[in-house]
Amino acid sequence: MTSAQLIRFRLFLLLSAAFLAGATDHIVGGHLGWNPNINYSLWSNNQTFYVHDLISFRYQKNTYNVFEVNKTGYDNCTMDGLAGNWSSGKDFIPLDQPKTYYFICGNGFCFSGMKVAAHVRPLPPSAAPLTPSNSSSSSSRAASASPPPRPWPAALAALAAAFAVAWIGIGSAGI
Repeated sequence: MTSAQLIRFRLFLLLSAAFLAGATDHIVGGHLGWNPNINYSLWSNNQTFYVHDLISFRYQKNTYNVFEVNKTGYDNCTMDGLAGNWSSGKDFIPLDQPKTYYFICGNGFCFSGMKVAAHVRPLPPSAAPLTPSNSSSSSSRAASASPPPRPWPAALAALAAAFAVAWIGIGSAGI
């Protein structure tokens, strides 16, 4: 296995573990990708971002790029508050804090609409189990109004991550 194939394989395993952990990979622009003259505000407003989700950018790697900036940089299409940059054409960026992330294209295409803001929420609390002390109808209504918990328990995510690490270790040892 070449080193490029090994890197791709490790990335695949990492993303697979993230998927099993309940994280969502939000592909910016959906099937339209990261291109000029697309309303990314509309796309972003139809997404629900949680901590540990990924935001992914797909684009022509020699034409476009992605920069994380602050709100001023986002509003003015400048590099104000530069926090990161990517240029692979298939960028997977972890959203690891509950905050608003601002991304722009740094090759002048920000002025053609290539900018997106992602408001990341904390993970929703898991629903409390019903007990005699909280099983009244008002408590049940309050519990049902809260967002649903993530689909995979943390133990399964840890097992998937351990499997991925073991698999990567075996693959890199040439076994």
